[in-house]
Amino acid sequence: MTDLGSNGQPVLPLARLKPGQKGTIFAVHADEALHRRLAALGLRVGRAVQVVRRARFGGPLHIRIGTTDLMVRCREAEHIEVLGVTSG
Repeated sequence: MTDLGSNGQPVLPLARLKPGQKGTIFAVHADEALHRRLAALGLRVGRAVQVVRRARFGGPLHIRIGTTDLMVRCREAEHIEVLGVTSG
């Protein structure tokens, strides 16, 4: 079952998005050190994020936040929930 945000939209882990899909960060569920590191990189609640590509064999995700491109490990992307997922 998929969780729903306060506006009824489905909430998914960032790690589940496919290349080209976009969403808005809804929550970051991580310990304090990881939460601070992700926030310093721009991964904050309310920010739009897009998956640009996925590395093979479970490698990192290439994501875009505004004009910034980042590589994020899949295990870290599992802690980031996004909503309003669209293709494009």
